Amino acid sequence: MIMETIKGLTTKEVKQRIDEGKVNYNTDVKTKTIGQIIFTNFFTWFNFLNLAIAFVIFMVGSYKNMLFMGVVICNTVISTFQEIRSKRTVDKLSLLNEKKATVIRNGKEEEIDIYKIVLDDVLKLKSGNQIVTDSKVIDGEVLVNESLITGESDAILKKEGDELLSGSFIVSGTCYAKVIHVAKDNYASKISSEAKYLKRVHSEIMFFINRIIKYISIAIIPVGTLLFLNQIDLPGNTFNTAVVNVGAALIGMIPEGLVLLTSTVLAISVIRLAKYKVLVQELYCIENLARVDTICLDKTGTLTKGTMEVHDVVPLNLTKMSDITDALGMIGYNMENDNQTMDAIKRKYARKNDYKVVEIVPFSSEKKWSGISYEKESFVLGAPEILLKDTSKIKKELDNYAVHNRVVLLAKSKHKLNKTIPRDLEVMALILIKDQIRKDAKSTINYFKDQNVDLKIISGDNPITVANIAKEVGIENVNYIDMSKNNLSAKEICEKYNVFGRGKPDEKKALVLALKSYGHTVAMTGDGVNDVLALKEADCSVAMNSGSDAARNVSQLVLLDNNFSSMPKVVGEGRRSINNIQRSSSLFLCKTIYATLLALIFVFLNTNYPFIPIQLSLTSMVTIGIPSFVLALEPNNEKIKGKILINVLQKSVPTALTIVFGIMLIYFMQGPLMLSASQVSTLCVLVTGATGFMLLFYICLPFNKLRTALFAFVVILFVSLIIGFKNFFSLVLPTPHIFILLIILIMIQVTVFNFLTKICNKLFKQKD
Repeated sequence: MIMETIKGLTTKEVKQRIDEGKVNYNTDVKTKTIGQIIFTNFFTWFNFLNLAIAFVIFMVGSYKNMLFMGVVICNTVISTFQEIRSKRTVDKLSLLNEKKATVIRNGKEEEIDIYKIVLDDVLKLKSGNQIVTDSKVIDGEVLVNESLITGESDAILKKEGDELLSGSFIVSGTCYAKVIHVAKDNYASKISSEAKYLKRVHSEIMFFINRIIKYISIAIIPVGTLLFLNQIDLPGNTFNTAVVNVGAALIGMIPEGLVLLTSTVLAISVIRLAKYKVLVQELYCIENLARVDTICLDKTGTLTKGTMEVHDVVPLNLTKMSDITDALGMIGYNMENDNQTMDAIKRKYARKNDYKVVEIVPFSSEKKWSGISYEKESFVLGAPEILLKDTSKIKKELDNYAVHNRVVLLAKSKHKLNKTIPRDLEVMALILIKDQIRKDAKSTINYFKDQNVDLKIISGDNPITVANIAKEVGIENVNYIDMSKNNLSAKEICEKYNVFGRGKPDEKKALVLALKSYGHTVAMTGDGVNDVLALKEADCSVAMNSGSDAARNVSQLVLLDNNFSSMPKVVGEGRRSINNIQRSSSLFLCKTIYATLLALIFVFLNTNYPFIPIQLSLTSMVTIGIPSFVLALEPNNEKIKGKILINVLQKSVPTALTIVFGIMLIYFMQGPLMLSASQVSTLCVLVTGATGFMLLFYICLPFNKLRTALFAFVVILFVSLIIGFKNFFSLVLPTPHIFILLIILIMIQVTVFNFLTKICNKLFKQKD
């Protein structure tokens, strides 16, 4: 078949296939629409609860006690804005990631988006192209690298009638291929779709927040009902007073800022990581990567660039180096760039020359050699054992260099090639080819070593070659195993070895599962379909952008610039986010715990609830709202320790119990000290605020400039609001004897807080 006879589909045929749905639409999981984001952020259970409470308070005319709705509205607007901003960042990066394809339509070449390819389209494929849909060769021959599909790095010759699988690459040659599968029917898409469906996100933060929401949602209605019945029965209380008191109790129980804090911090992390060309496809994977203690790496594309370079030249037969470089220069200039070896020689030696080329024999995986004939002599490049019948004369050199390099023999002859190897070859040199190690690979490896992260290299290549590269990039105590010759289970070898060669897809998956079974948090990097099963099972999966669609689709993170050196930044961002969310969550949960306990206690007490909503808004703003968002965005690269729920409870429970103790103490002293209702309410607000500052002080340790300024600011703001807006917050200024009582109460609170903190630290003690 000649090119002129390939007309491809007509415009009418393309439209017909599109109408029938036979188009290569994007099978990736899409981000939410802006409408969906707005809906899911505004129409939440907690928003409905807050709105209902605000409506009832509005109906009784206590308008200032609706101030808490300002926080709710701000929370919703900010979280919506951050999620939309994060969506746009992700969509922009995904758009940049889209590829183009060349098709023949109406007898002409067209470049189109890969998602506009239709069934039966004719693709023009040439060296360097990725095969984006399953196709069948209808004209031409190409060498295809299917390493992303099978893990094997050797190129395979594809002729007319042979199938080309999506996800593989054209190494050399040009062909025309007819599309036989599109979208979900593609080989890579089937694997990707299955893996994406099975992928589950394990997130302690998500579990922690969902559990809090679940318990509060269950408790809030019965507790609110009982408290209302209690408050309305109190002597002198009106319906309006009962509504305001119960409103304060329920508002305190709702951790409305916690969900906002988490989603905002993680959304900001997505935006920050985008600056490093990291596409975050699953928000909560940032947490898992921050906890990783074991990373499974692939050699090619991670530690190495995946491109070969001439590492050294070893002269043979006393050949002059100038003769060798001249020969390589002629070959590099005139030969087609048809494989990685030739590509490396071209980059280093190709020089323009006027020698007349008589014949070129291109490289093929079947022959394993290539050659070129000039008028006076011929040169050949290829595997030594193929070019020479007897390699005994250079056996020593081969044994020395083959361990660390791909060895290619350069030889010459005075005879023409005639598509065969001349019999009178004269060896000239051994060309040592190596995969280029990334410049920043060693520093990245050193970072993970310093962080006590264990590194495992799982590759389909020769284990000796992989082990040598591991040593070059700084991995210590290298211990390798050939998986093709291994009879032991994955659990028996996963911790003993750190380099695994000749690994198959199911073996990679088994190693990840085995490591997880020993309690490790495992990250997996990969780029091929053969990595998908392991990526799916890893706690955090990272794909290279240059890899297969299947690997990218199943992965939670995509390194858009294929740069493994971004990983320390990702880990650092994860640690910043999770540590700060954990720290700030203690502030929110403290309010929820003490408000819930007080609501339960005051169901049985014959007295008014100690707060009204406006007073809780005051204490929440200065001890929770402002500090939590400032601290949540602070740099923090500390290693994450323990379970999030336990870490949060360890800080919030002592404070909450201390606040409850202080308020109960004030109520018990009300009669003997003849305190008025307004004085009791004021003391409760001041003691709650002071105890909240104790927790904030504890969380801010060790103090730096930012934390010192923050602490000073919120304390001054609290005092200023009480003095300047006492009537607005329904407070009274303390008299001298009330002020002395306040000092005594705060001293008691400090003692109780320290005592309860020590007890909780022992009860919640965790191993790192």
